[in-house]
Amino acid sequence: ISWSTGISTGDPTLRRRIEPWEFEVFFDPRELRKETCLLYEIKWGTSHKIWRSTARNTTSHAEMNFIEKFTSERCSDAPISCSITWFLSWSPCWECSKAIREFVSRHPSVTLVIYVARLYWHMDQQNRQGLRDLISSGVTVQIMRVSEYCHCWRNFVNYLPGKEAHCPRCPPLWMTLYALELHCIILSLPPCLKISRGHQNQLTLFRLTLQNCHYQTIPPHVLLATGLIQPYVTWR
Repeated sequence: ISWSTGISTGDPTLRRRIEPWEFEVFFDPRELRKETCLLYEIKWGTSHKIWRSTARNTTSHAEMNFIEKFTSERCSDAPISCSITWFLSWSPCWECSKAIREFVSRHPSVTLVIYVARLYWHMDQQNRQGLRDLISSGVTVQIMRVSEYCHCWRNFVNYLPGKEAHCPRCPPLWMTLYALELHCIILSLPPCLKISRGHQNQLTLFRLTLQNCHYQTIPPHVLLATGLIQPYVTWR
């Protein structure tokens, strides 16, 4: 599917791209599936049409595959404004972050917003620095919230008739944990979220360890969402 004939909001019969079970296994923040799934939207200039499609890991990462496809299918080098939104099951690694920065640098008329379901090897310092550099270059990176999950379900999933409102519900705590860790990355704070696998039952264990610098620097509303701190109450 090319950019000019791609999936548009004007043709609802073509916009469903992945099966419900795929959406659940790829985008559930509690699951650490190895493969990456990328759902993306492209809007050109002042057009109201939105082209939607997907990308996966092959021999290259999904982000690299998108960049290669976008670059190869551009009909001209004219600087037409373009807004791109990605919904990624994993945040970009440091190499992909570098490639994305180079991509937006070569295409200054392109704006890119990235929503991620989980953070890829977030303890790795290269990956943390890569995300910081990516955000510093003007790319927006955020953790997916309930609204983004519902949007993806409606526009990218081949749900059964009458199931439009039946988006799988993930406990908000996991979204909050990743959002908290993303704040740590952006602010150059030490990691606070640790993820490990149990040896016997293969359960994924999430552990949150906050230091004084986290309490002092992370926005209070983010800490409040974790339940780790309580709001001040004023009594009269």
